[in-house]
Amino acid sequence: MASLGQALQMPVGAKAGSSTNAGIVEIRSVRVGVVAIRAVHTGFYLAMNKRGRLYGSKEFSPNCKFMERIEENGYNTYASLRWRHCGRPMFLSLNSKGRPQRGGKTRRQHLSTHFLPMLVN
Repeated sequence: MASLGQALQMPVGAKAGSSTNAGIVEIRSVRVGVVAIRAVHTGFYLAMNKRGRLYGSKEFSPNCKFMERIEENGYNTYASLRWRHCGRPMFLSLNSKGRPQRGGKTRRQHLSTHFLPMLVN
């Protein structure tokens, strides 16, 4: 089981201990309730394909849009705006090792889908 408050990062192959912006993501508003998630270091956008797999896209596309919802516990969930699995939203989720899970296996109630955005200077 994943713990509450997973850190969302996009690995870029930086050396451990280096002081770069590796892993820092920027959440940009597309419209009310819809966001795009972009890696600061690489410029790649986080995207989800129709099978629920996460990937990095150099170009912004409809696959890069996520619905952001603030849950009752104060954490945020992100569901693909474009794709659904059997009528259910596919959520951005990390397993206990920090690896992405396929969207079709996720639910809003799963703790692995709950993220806490933090400001970084």
